Amino acid sequence: MSDLPKRSHLRHLARADVYRLLSACFYQPEEAFLEEEIFGQLKTAMAVANPRWVPEAAALEDAYRSAGQENLILDYSRLFLGPFDILAKPYGSVYLDGEKIVMGDSTLQAMAMYNDGGFEVAEDFKEMPDHVAVELEFLYLLSFRIGQAEEEGARAPLIALKRRFLAGHLGEWFSLLATAICQGAETDFYKQLADLTEQVLREDLQEVTEAV
Repeated sequence: MSDLPKRSHLRHLARADVYRLLSACFYQPEEAFLEEEIFGQLKTAMAVANPRWVPEAAALEDAYRSAGQENLILDYSRLFLGPFDILAKPYGSVYLDGEKIVMGDSTLQAMAMYNDGGFEVAEDFKEMPDHVAVELEFLYLLSFRIGQAEEEGARAPLIALKRRFLAGHLGEWFSLLATAICQGAETDFYKQLADLTEQVLREDLQEVTEAV
C-alpha cells in the first residue's frame, strides 16, 4: 500500500476512534472516564484525524476535571434525564418527528441504516435506538469498516451509507441538540462536547460528500 492510501486508512480508523470516544461522553459520567484515559485516547485519535482538534480535546479534558464528578452527574441528569423537564432530549425522533415523539418514522429509518451497515443494538440496551450515543457508535462502526476495507469497491457503499446517515439523519438533528445542550448546561464540559461533536460531524459530512 502506498503512503497516500495508507494515510487515508489511518485517518478513517482514527475518525472511528473519535466517534467511539465521543459516544462514550454522552453516557452518564463515571470515574472510569479518567481511569481508562478516554480523553488521552481522544487526543491521540484526533492528532491523526485532524490535528486542529487536539487543543479542543485537551480543553474538554480540562473542563471534565475542573467540573468534578458530582457536578457532572447533576448536569448530565438535568440535561438528558429530567425527571421533570429534560433540557436536551438526546433522541433523534424528538427533533425529526415532533417534540413528544419517540420511536417515530425517523427511528425506524435509522434502524434500517443500522441494518444496512451490519450494526445491531444489543437486546439489553435500555435506551432508544436513536439515542445520540448509539448513532455515534454507528458512525464508529462505519468509519472503522471503511478504514479496514482494502478495495475501493468495498469502501464505496460504506462511504455512501455514511453520507446518507450524516446528511439525512444525525447531521440533520444534532445541531438542534447541541443548541439545547449549550443553552441548558451548567458545566463547560457539556457545552464543549456539543460544540466539538458538531464540528466533527460537519467536517465528516463534507469529506464523504466529496468522496461519493
